[in-house]
Amino acid sequence: MKKVLLSLLFLPIAVLAADQSATAHADIPADQLSFFEKNIRPVLVEHCYKCHSAEAEKVKGGLTLDTRQGSHLGGESGHPGITPGRVEESSIYEAITWTNGDMQMPPKTKLPEEVIANFKKWIEMGAPDPREQKVVNASGGKRQIDMAEGRKHWAFQKPAKPVLPQVKTPNWAKTEIDHHVLAGLEKAGLHPVPDADRPTLIRRIAFDLTGLPPTPDEVKAFQADSSPDAVKRVIDQYLDSPRYGERWARHWLDIARYAESSGKEVNVLYPHAWRYRDYVIDAFNRDKPYDQFLKEQIAGDLMKFENPRDQAEKIVATGFLAIGSKGHNQRDKRQFAMDLVDEQIDAVSQAMLGLTLACARCHDHKFDPVTQQDYYALAGIFLSSETLYGTYSQLQNVNPGTLIELDREANLPAAVAALSPAEYGQLKKSYEEAKATAEDIRRQVFRQPAEDRERQGAANFLRIRSSNDRADAIRADLELFHSDGSPRTLAMGVLDRERPVNSPLLVRGDLKQPGEVVPRGLVEVLCAPNEPRNISQGSGRLDLAWWIASEQNPLTARVMVNRVWMKVMGRPLVPTPDNLGLMGQKPTHPELLDHLAVSFMANGWSVKQLIRTLMMSRVYQMGSGYDAANHAVDPENQWHWRMSPRRLDAEAIRDAMLHVAGVLDFYPVDGSPVARAGEGRQAIFNLSREVMGKPYPYRSLYLPILRDQLPEFLSVFDFPDASLVTSERDTTNVPSQSLFLMNNSQVLAAADAFGKRVAAYEGTAQERLAYAWQLAFSRPPTASELAAIRSFWSRFPNQAVEGKKTQQALDVAQKAALSAFCQSLFASAEFRYVN
Repeated sequence: MKKVLLSLLFLPIAVLAADQSATAHADIPADQLSFFEKNIRPVLVEHCYKCHSAEAEKVKGGLTLDTRQGSHLGGESGHPGITPGRVEESSIYEAITWTNGDMQMPPKTKLPEEVIANFKKWIEMGAPDPREQKVVNASGGKRQIDMAEGRKHWAFQKPAKPVLPQVKTPNWAKTEIDHHVLAGLEKAGLHPVPDADRPTLIRRIAFDLTGLPPTPDEVKAFQADSSPDAVKRVIDQYLDSPRYGERWARHWLDIARYAESSGKEVNVLYPHAWRYRDYVIDAFNRDKPYDQFLKEQIAGDLMKFENPRDQAEKIVATGFLAIGSKGHNQRDKRQFAMDLVDEQIDAVSQAMLGLTLACARCHDHKFDPVTQQDYYALAGIFLSSETLYGTYSQLQNVNPGTLIELDREANLPAAVAALSPAEYGQLKKSYEEAKATAEDIRRQVFRQPAEDRERQGAANFLRIRSSNDRADAIRADLELFHSDGSPRTLAMGVLDRERPVNSPLLVRGDLKQPGEVVPRGLVEVLCAPNEPRNISQGSGRLDLAWWIASEQNPLTARVMVNRVWMKVMGRPLVPTPDNLGLMGQKPTHPELLDHLAVSFMANGWSVKQLIRTLMMSRVYQMGSGYDAANHAVDPENQWHWRMSPRRLDAEAIRDAMLHVAGVLDFYPVDGSPVARAGEGRQAIFNLSREVMGKPYPYRSLYLPILRDQLPEFLSVFDFPDASLVTSERDTTNVPSQSLFLMNNSQVLAAADAFGKRVAAYEGTAQERLAYAWQLAFSRPPTASELAAIRSFWSRFPNQAVEGKKTQQALDVAQKAALSAFCQSLFASAEFRYVN
C-alpha cells in the first residue's frame, strides 16, 4: 500500500464548507438562533468588528467576522476560523482562549471565561449563524446564460460519423481522409500537388514520429522497397521505436505545462517532476488508450490497480495536477490554495477539453455558456484533493509541501544513488549538527536585551532564517533515503483529503467576499439537461475523470484528434486548438474532424492507430512544391493542397545535430539533473555544473526545464512558456537564431564531432562531403551542389595554410574545413526544415 508522508499542507478555503449548513435563517432552530443572538453576535460586534468586518478601515489578517462565510473562512494563516462541530479545528476559539502566544484576540483584554465557554458551546452545536453574505451578480446582471442555446454550439454537440463526400477527381483519394480533403479542394477550385519523392517522405515520417532524421541506410532501403506496403512498414518501424515515445511525449508535455521548478517570483525546484515525464514517455510507447491516459492523470490514485507497479504508475500520473506553476511566496495561504486550484482547473480544461473554464473564476464566462457556479463546482473537487509537490520551508517559500512515497515493491527507478551506512550516518549527523546550530542561534537572539534585539531585528531574522534553512535543506536530503541508505521512491501527485468539501462562490474571485456554497459537480453546458451533475461522495476527481474521458463528452476526442492532425499535417483543423469555445475559430473541415473523432474512439482511443491512419493518407504523402494558382486562392494552405514546409522545433534541431554527429546518447541516467542537484539555492549551482559545465549528450527531452531559466538552445528556437498549456508553438525565423548557429559552443562542438565522423568515412574527400550531405539532408547532393562542394574543398584548406605548406598545417586546415562545412550544413534552412 502507498505510504504518504505526513503533510504540512494547510486545509484551506475548502474547510470552511465542511459540514457547513447552506440553510437560510428560517432553517436554524429557534433555541440555537436565540443562543447566537444573545451570546455570540453581541460579543463579535463589541470586540471584533472594528478590525474584522467589511466596515473596518483595514481588515487585519484578512479575517472578516461579520458574516457566516467569512467566520468559517478564516484569515491569511489558512486555518479555518470556525469549523462547525469541531472546536479543536476552529482558530477563532484558539485565539480567544489565548493558548497560542502568537494569536490572542482580543489583543489587549482576554474575554471572560463565561463568554469563552459560550463560544465553545456554540461551535459544538454546529455554529448556527443567520448572517449571510450578500451575493451580487459579478457580471453586473448584463448577461443571462441560456444553456439550451449554449448547447447548440458545434463543439458542444456529440460528434457523429458523416457521410463520405463525393469527389470529381478520379483515382486520387486512397482513404476516407483523402475524400474529405479532396472535396474541400474541389469546392475551393484547388488541386493537389504531386506526391513527395521517397527521400523527402521518409525524412518527413522520421522527424514526425521520432524527432530525428533517418539514417542513410534507412533511406536507401525505403527507396529500394517497391512493395505496396512499403510506406506502412516504415511508419510501423518508427512507431515501434522507443524514440517515438520520446518525441510524442514532448508534445503532451507542452500541453501539460511540464517543468521542474515553480516559476513566478521564487523559482523553487521540483526535483521529482521527472517521474511524470517518464510516465508520459512510457504511455505513448505502450500506446496507452487516450481515455485511460486522461483518467490516470486526473484520478490515478483512486483507480483500481493490478499490482504495486501499476498502482505506483497511476499515482505518478496525477503529477499532471502537481507540476504547475505556483507562487510559493504567497503569504495568504487561502490565496495560495485558490490560485493552485485555479491553475489546475485551467490546465485540465484547456488540456483535455479545449475550454477556458478558468475565465469563470471572477464572473460568469464572458463568451462561453459557463457560470461561476460551474467554476466553483470544479473548485470543490480540487479543494477536496491534496496536492503534494515536495518542497521544504525556506526563505521566500512559505508554502512547503510533501511528497507521496511509492511502494518499494513497485521497483521504480530512484533519482539518486544509494548511500553507504557510513554516508547515511554522516548525513544524519550533519543534520543534527545543523539543527542544533539553528536552535543555538535562536536562543542567542532571544537572550539579547530587548533594545539590542529590536535594533538588530533584520540581522537577527536573517541569522535565524539562514540557519533554519540550512538545517531544512540537509533534512530534505536525508529524507530522500531509508535508514539503510537505500533511496526512497518519491513522487509528486494528488491524493484525496479525508473529508471532501465544497467551495463558496467568491464574489469577483475575492476571498473576502465568500458567497453561497456550491456543491461539487460538473460543467452544466456539457451535460444533458436532466443529467445529475452534483457529486456527493469523495473528492469527485474520479467522477470528473470518467466524465472527461467518456465517449459521450463532445469535446475530448475532437480536441485530441485536432492536435494530432496539427502535429502530423502541419496546421490544425480547428485553428485554435486550446479553445473550441465560442471565441475559438470554427473547423475548416468539420465533417473530417468528426470522422476522425468517431474513428478515434471506435479504435479504442489508440493514438498510434490515429497517427498511422493520417500518415497512410495521400494528403500526408503529398509533396511541398509551390503552385502559383493554388497559392493565389489559398496562400495559407488551409485546404491542404500541399504539405507545407515546417521548421523543426528546438528539440528536433538539437537532437538532429547530435544524431548526425554520432554523439547522441539514447540512454540517459535515471532521474533528472534537477533531482541530482539537491535542494535549495545550492542546487542551482550544482545543476549549472552538471548541465552547463560539460557536454550533455542526451536527447533534449531530458534537459532540465526550469521555468524562466530555459537552456539557451531551447529558448532561441521558440520553446513555449512552461507555465501555460501550449498545443501549438510559435515558429520564428529571426537573426538571433542564425547568430546562435554560427557562434554557440554547443553547435561548434557538434560540428567538430560531425566532421570527425565524416573524416572516418572511407572514400575520397568528395565522397566524404557527399556522405555528410546525406546524413544532414537525407538525400545526395545534386550536380550543382557537388560542384559547389568541390570548389569549397579545393579552396578552403589551401587558403587556410597559405605560407605554411607543411603536411601538419594541411591536416589541421582540412580538419577545420570539414568542421566549417558541417557547421554550414547545420546552419542551412534545409537542415532546420522538413518538407
